[in-house]
Amino acid sequence: MQPTGWAGVYREGRDLYTANSRPGERVYGETLRTADGREYRQWDPFRSKLAALLVRGAREPGPWAGAGSVLYLGGAHGTTVSHLSDLLPEARLFVVEKSPTSFAPLLALARRRSNIYPILDDAQLPERYSAEVGAVDLVYQDVAQRNQAAIFAENVRVALAPGGRAVLMLKVRSVSQRRSAEAIVREARRTLEGASLSISEEIALSPFAREHVALVVRR
Repeated sequence: MQPTGWAGVYREGRDLYTANSRPGERVYGETLRTADGREYRQWDPFRSKLAALLVRGAREPGPWAGAGSVLYLGGAHGTTVSHLSDLLPEARLFVVEKSPTSFAPLLALARRRSNIYPILDDAQLPERYSAEVGAVDLVYQDVAQRNQAAIFAENVRVALAPGGRAVLMLKVRSVSQRRSAEAIVREARRTLEGASLSISEEIALSPFAREHVALVVRR
């Protein structure tokens, strides 16, 4: 198992891994490997857009490096959340999920991992949870809404600490079924730049997540 340039991420062959903070436990059926007395969880880029971002060429050491707190919007069942929990064992991960169906397994995950703080709420209304969350070092969004960029910009405005980073996983077809992907990405960029955000990386996630583009920004 070899360390990579991304903080806390390891590689065996072509596969990525994170050190399992709950040895013996799988979250979504992932492969476990043991090396040098430590257990690792395979990080599947077809199941996690953050892993796909790394495989597609994200800059090292990764946008989460050094973060002490995270606001994660659209936690779903907790696949990517669980790997961030491995990567940032001392950080607080505030995870917002709107769907009660998805929230149930996320809550179960949080009961096993003490650094995850699940919030059943709507990412379009950050004023509901901003006092609980406070200022964070990383905002990460993966929601399927037409106004994804605006939701992201507002949460960054409310929650991102000075010098922090933010990642928008832009779901192109959730914005429009008819317009070109290029036009949708340009519009998202304009929205973020209009909110005084600087885009440092723009990476298409195909073939792992078709018609998804990751935008990594700083205020």
